[in-house]
Amino acid sequence: MLLYSNSYYFLMYLHLVTVVPCIFLGAYLLFFRKGNALHKVLGKIYMLMMLITAIVSLFLPALVGPQFLNHFGWIHLFSLLTLYSIPTAFTAIRRGNVRKHKIKMVMLYVGAIMIAGGFTLVPGRYLHGVFFG
Repeated sequence: MLLYSNSYYFLMYLHLVTVVPCIFLGAYLLFFRKGNALHKVLGKIYMLMMLITAIVSLFLPALVGPQFLNHFGWIHLFSLLTLYSIPTAFTAIRRGNVRKHKIKMVMLYVGAIMIAGGFTLVPGRYLHGVFFG
């Protein structure tokens, strides 16, 4: 395995610490009762953690596949999806547009958690090494 700088590992672990809880928190928010106080509090925590993880991920270089500007890869598009979806979903629910909020949050979970998360398991990525040796 290549040796990376301490800042790379710090960012990678910060990214993991903020995104892993979102896997479970997002699933809970999608599948259980909406609109109550618990949903609102957990939703704000989820949105904040997803924003942090998206920002952090922009500082992590793409180590697998082609790069743009010698740093960004295809997976960074999911960071941009997150940075767009969170504020627009929040604005939608503040304006009472539940349908738009729901669509944004489902698409965010599918894109940024499930699809991007799946890409982290491809050979050459850190989590592939953790889970598959």
